This record gives sequence, structure tokens and C-alpha cells, in this order.
Amino acid sequence: MDAVAVILEAPEKLALRPLALNPMAAGDVRVEIDWSGISSGTEKLLWTGRMPNFPGMGYPLVPGYESVGRIVDAGAEARGRIGEWVFVPGANCYAQARGLFGGTARQVLLPAARAIPIRESLGRDGILLALAATAHHAIAIGGVPDLVIGHGILGRLIARITVASGGGTPTVWETNPDRRDGFGYPVIDPATDERRDYRAICDASGAGDILDIAFGRLGKGGEVVLAGFYDRLSFAFPPAFMREARLRIAAEFTPADIAATLALIDTGLLELDGLISHARPAAEAVDAYPQAFTDPDCLKMVLDWRSI
Repeated sequence: MDAVAVILEAPEKLALRPLALNPMAAGDVRVEIDWSGISSGTEKLLWTGRMPNFPGMGYPLVPGYESVGRIVDAGAEARGRIGEWVFVPGANCYAQARGLFGGTARQVLLPAARAIPIRESLGRDGILLALAATAHHAIAIGGVPDLVIGHGILGRLIARITVASGGGTPTVWETNPDRRDGFGYPVIDPATDERRDYRAICDASGAGDILDIAFGRLGKGGEVVLAGFYDRLSFAFPPAFMREARLRIAAEFTPADIAATLALIDTGLLELDGLISHARPAAEAVDAYPQAFTDPDCLKMVLDWRSI
């Protein structure tokens, strides 16, 4: 069968058209997607053509690893899953396009084990599970931060999970005054912060010069965790040397991060409301992607597939 999907044909060239799906295997499920998120990190790199050459990378490519919907069909080994509301962290199911991410389509096929059951009552906020698990992973490997750099969607989730997990109240830096709305923690202009003794700094800005900035604010033996995605990083050695700075890189979230994040959501400790700022019909994807990457007021863009 065919499914309507968003396709990156080449850098800055996007289309919305039907693609043939691969045959369903015995352990697969078919999910009808209602909502999908647009990532302003990795997907922006794909859009601009600056994404590093990972295995499976290339064009044409279906983006997306933040989708939610209902299982509407399944192979012989997964028939009991039909009807479940699930989170889809991507799908590699297209006969005519790469599926390095692959979740931004009206219908997707994926192994049943990768379709994660979530509460349907979360609605479109369910697409935030991947980002929330990424934030949890950064904290899990690097410890509770006392400074978070960047108050975009990932920085907000890192700060919220820190508070929700009982890790205290972090300070958050944000240079954009329109993004200094806190959620139980202070969000300040870094130019007004005189501290030079932070124990643990978590960067969610993705800025190329972040190491020089962060190392200059650490206390002795402090650690910087990089939670964003970066093209190339460098730093001046003397400030890092004087502080005996440590550096850690947070990569993909794990099943344990998913389970822990869902537990925080289900118990009400982690709230996801107010994080999605923009929603557009999937039919407007050609305009929605550039807006998600260039509009400073767009914290998180989601596509609504329900009318496709």
C-alpha cells in the first residue's frame, strides 16, 4: 500500500506525496499517525544539508522520530496490539526513500517492539516523548545540572525533569528575552550571571562556541554535558586545564529513559503542557518546516495528519 509522507528530496527541497510501503512482516504493526513533530535540531541539519554522514543518510529521505497514532493493522505475531495508541520513534518502511528517521507520514510500518504504548489522553503532547527521554538521558549520564544553557524545547525539558526528579531548581540561561518564561525555575540573561562555580552544566543550545563559555563558568572539577547536536566543537585549553574540567556527551536515549520519563508523566510529576507552540495541517508541511527552523517564536511545531 501507499502512504502520504513528507519527503526531503534534497537540501531545502521538500515534498508531500504518496510512497509505497514495504510488505508487512509477521512482527510488524501499521500505525495511522495523527500528530508528528518537527525537530529543530537534527531535522534542521537535514533540511540545510549540514547533517553529518551517518549510516542510512542520504536523499530522498523521510524525516521524523516524534509521531503518535493508533495501531490499525499488524502481522500475525502482533495482532493483539491492534487498537493501541502508541509513540513512533521513526520507521524504515519505504520502498522508494530512505527511512533514517521515517516517522513523518500518515501511515508507517515498524516492528511491534518499537511502537511504545502511551496514554491517548496526552494527545499531540505525546510527540514530546523522544525529546523528554533525550533530556532524561542527559541527566542520567551526567548528573543533576545546576545550570542549563538554552531555554528552547530541550532545555525546558531538562529543567522540568530536574525539578520533577527532585534534583532541585537549576538556573537556566537564555539570550532571547521572549524565552525567559520559567516553569518553577529561574531563567536569566547569562550576561547578568556572575557565578564561576557551577558544578554541573548541561548545554541544550547547540552553539558551536559553547565549550569556551561553559568551561569559564565551572568550579574546580566540574563537568559539562553536551545534550545538543553539534557540527564541530573546539575550545581554549587553559581555562579547562585550570578547572580540571570534565566533558561528557549525551547521545541517544535508551529504553530505560523512556520508561523513567513515562513514569514521571503518568504520576503527574512531569508536565508537558505549554511546550508545543505551533501546529499546522500536514498538507502545509512545505511551509511548516521552514517556519519551524526560522521563526524565533516557534518553540515546537507539530503537523496534524488527521485530515489526510
